[in-house]
Amino acid sequence: MLKKERYQHFVDYFSKHQPDAVTELHYTNPFQLLVAVILSAQCTDKRINQVTPALFQKFPTPELLAASDADEVFTYIRSVSYPNNKAKHLVGMAKMLVTDFGGQVPSDVNDLQKMPGVGRKTANVIASVVYDMPAIAVDTHVFRVANRIGLTTKATTPLAVEKQLVKYLPQETLAIAHHWLILHGRYICLARSPKCEVCPLTWFCKYYESTHTEAYLQKAEVAKLKKATQDKKKRKLDAIGKELKKRIV
Repeated sequence: MLKKERYQHFVDYFSKHQPDAVTELHYTNPFQLLVAVILSAQCTDKRINQVTPALFQKFPTPELLAASDADEVFTYIRSVSYPNNKAKHLVGMAKMLVTDFGGQVPSDVNDLQKMPGVGRKTANVIASVVYDMPAIAVDTHVFRVANRIGLTTKATTPLAVEKQLVKYLPQETLAIAHHWLILHGRYICLARSPKCEVCPLTWFCKYYESTHTEAYLQKAEVAKLKKATQDKKKRKLDAIGKELKKRIV
């Protein structure tokens, strides 16, 4: 299948079945989204949504967050990953937002990346979600799914994935394609155990094609039987161990 056809099938499916896909992070304004995305690095959206209500209530504006300090912010985000660093980033981001951008979240990706805690992925999220710009953020889900489906070829870095997606996806779909790939990776194309049996994309997915050959399936079955044998042996040894303990007592 030609890459152009694969992209067309991808866009056609999700345009029909997820035409209104959006981020699962909760926010009401650009500032809140920026905070939430910074916090979401290597953490689940579910956890971030549990933390941000109290944080947003305490610091509803960049000015109030900038006037705080990392120690105070830490008390609100202690349950997220890397809370110490993220607390420092949030305060630093807010201060720059106030001093350099008049308290307004900038739309330019380069300006966004000047702020602490804001990498290319976060900047692209803000640019696409808030300002509807033709940008696509590449996180672990996007990276994995794009490579598995075959939308990208030999793309070993997030930037390489981004460049190929921007090149081949219709510009008007870039922003929403980010959400399509994330949601598919979060609920179907899981990292360790992808749910290929329920995936609607298998008919044009390179990963499925390569992992469902007769040779691959036979190898997987052998590995499954080997594991079952090992588990059975372990259970038997555990039972013998328990019986010996009883006799000693």
